[in-house]
Amino acid sequence: MASKKERLDKILSMSGYGSRKDVKKIIKQGDVTINGRIATDAATPVDPAVDLICVFSEPLIFKEYVYIMMNKPKGVISATRDLRETTVIDLLDGEYSHRHLFPVGRLDKDAEGLLLITDDGKLAHRLLSPRKKVEKVYYVEVRGHLGEDDVKAFKEGIFLGDYRALPAKLEILKSGDVSSAIVTVYEGKFHQIKRMVKARGKEVTYLKRLSMGPIKLDESLKPGEWRELTEEELRALKFTAL
Repeated sequence: MASKKERLDKILSMSGYGSRKDVKKIIKQGDVTINGRIATDAATPVDPAVDLICVFSEPLIFKEYVYIMMNKPKGVISATRDLRETTVIDLLDGEYSHRHLFPVGRLDKDAEGLLLITDDGKLAHRLLSPRKKVEKVYYVEVRGHLGEDDVKAFKEGIFLGDYRALPAKLEILKSGDVSSAIVTVYEGKFHQIKRMVKARGKEVTYLKRLSMGPIKLDESLKPGEWRELTEEELRALKFTAL
């Protein structure tokens, strides 16, 4: 909930009732009440955690921040907007267009799986900070044999030319001409896993994020589907980022 008072029109706009101009019209029509009294001034300071705000006689359910889990599909970019490509925000179908949502980190265009989307910048920063060492777990398929020498290299940290990746965990599921594995990393550099695998003389052919910190991908979500985090998931996420 909000920790300080905000203008009434800002609260209504953040709650999906339209632009500031739209909500000022609603207020002017007498369709908004604060603690039982008709609101007359769009600039009235309110605290949704304390004040009972009703719009069209229905109590306002205010969320200071929104937290979404998406099963990102292939072919969609992890960005807020793009003139040529479909973004993960586009997949929300405008339902949260009144909020300034963004993906927490990124997944490559050809990758899929768990992606968190929010407008809580402080939490996103903590989750992405290498100092917090929030683990990110991926399922990968690789062209080439994976062996114990690769496991050791990942554990020691692989030099990628411009930086040395932090020590990571490689758990081989299958080794052959096409191998599969679970990879756990604690940072999110650009194309990191692909570059780590390439440095070992192999190529990633499939990449799917399974979890980020305590949040695991809801396997009931089909690629492109999403839902808000549960209260339990959100508590666990915030605890991890402390």
